[in-house]
Amino acid sequence: MFSPFPGMDPWLEGHIWPDVHHGLAFVFKEQLVAQVIPKYFVRVETYTIEDTCPDEDVGILYPDVEILKRNHGIDLVSEPAAAYETITPATLSIPVAAVEVRIPVVEIRDREKQRLITAIEVLSPVNKRKPGLEGYRKKRKTLHEDGVHLLEIDLLRRGERPFNYPTLPRWAHYFVMLTRGAQLSMDVWAMTVRDKLPVVPVPLKLPDPDARLDIGAALNEVYDRSRYDLSVRYDTEPPPPVFSAEDREWLQGILKEKKITL
Repeated sequence: MFSPFPGMDPWLEGHIWPDVHHGLAFVFKEQLVAQVIPKYFVRVETYTIEDTCPDEDVGILYPDVEILKRNHGIDLVSEPAAAYETITPATLSIPVAAVEVRIPVVEIRDREKQRLITAIEVLSPVNKRKPGLEGYRKKRKTLHEDGVHLLEIDLLRRGERPFNYPTLPRWAHYFVMLTRGAQLSMDVWAMTVRDKLPVVPVPLKLPDPDARLDIGAALNEVYDRSRYDLSVRYDTEPPPPVFSAEDREWLQGILKEKKITL
């Protein structure tokens, strides 16, 4: 079963987003492999970001591990009160550590030198807020300076855009951005929740023609394979609930038309 919506399903921006993110990366790889072999190969690599504020991601959960250290040596025997009481030992010592978030990225490399030609990034919430935002912006800059093509797919309404240029349309909910190698221009696809997700070019080395990536078909394939229809709660507001009244009415109309339980 495919998503009920013609484009992005905003309910996928919630607690199942990490699964959607990884699923998209692998389906993107499957779409591209047949188009670029034998001159190139496609891999899904991962990099790790330390998320120091995971509680800011409402609706997206990371696994929690708590290590509790019992504080030995607390004297429970009553003694006469001193003129000044000593500091009371803490009951527990709990380490405060950042959550490590693994981010998948699709890479196209040439077979001859195994040089990175194109990177496809599906943005994660941690890419769109500090401190991960700063690190991601540095990574974008490095790729650009190295002449690597960068295709960025932002299907999350939350957070700050890493590419927050003044000319970006404010009405858009989602963006796809393509920067070709060391060029100083960027192609932008801007979409609302009502729009179909685009089919976009994936550049390779010149003079090789671009491959193509069908983002909408990939999302539907991930939705169908994972049977998200069995776990997505369409009777709740999609996170974050920042749609206009007209967009919310449109979303509810689609769900009623598809006879999805509200």
